Amino acid sequence: MESRGHNKSSQKTFEVMRNFAETYAKRSDTYFCSDPSITTAVIEGLALHKEQLGAPLCPCRFYEDKEAEAKAGYWNCPCVPMRERKECHCLLFLTPENPFAGSNQTLEEVNLEY
Repeated sequence: MESRGHNKSSQKTFEVMRNFAETYAKRSDTYFCSDPSITTAVIEGLALHKEQLGAPLCPCRFYEDKEAEAKAGYWNCPCVPMRERKECHCLLFLTPENPFAGSNQTLEEVNLEY
């Protein structure tokens, strides 16, 4: 797997996480943020954590010990608040009534070289 630098995941892992996010959005009847750059950034963070920690730890929270949190699983995407109450802190999975929700459950091809 080629390295994309310290804060970038590989394109392959990004695509795996994008496919997961699209599938989960459809399954949970949620939508991506109306601003696709937010969706892209969150998926990139999930992909990076998947590579670094072996789990898609929520990238929008601060952790004293990321490895311990990834092993605990509570904040691994989809996190417990999302699974139980459809509350996504990252704005990745939004219910239709959320003011930031867009109308998409898919993310068009993304060039990660931004």
